[in-house]
Amino acid sequence: MSIHYDFDLGADDAVEVWLDKQAKVRMFDESNFQLFRNRQEHICYGGWATASRVLLRPPYAGHWHVVIDLGGYAGTVSASAYVV
Repeated sequence: MSIHYDFDLGADDAVEVWLDKQAKVRMFDESNFQLFRNRQEHICYGGWATASRVLLRPPYAGHWHVVIDLGGYAGTVSASAYVV
């Protein structure tokens, strides 16, 4: 199970993610998100988060996807994400 958010972000925006446990938190641009969904090689920003608060900054303005999951491990994660 994964949690998906999408945002239109400016160059100075960031996404703040709050987690109830450790999880993978990744940010994708549109083309890499489609590659990720098709299980193809892709580029993303972020990774395994061990702290509750994660701050992701896009390298450029555009439409961005944030995906949160347990990286194949069993269980569930709760999360919220906001533009700051």
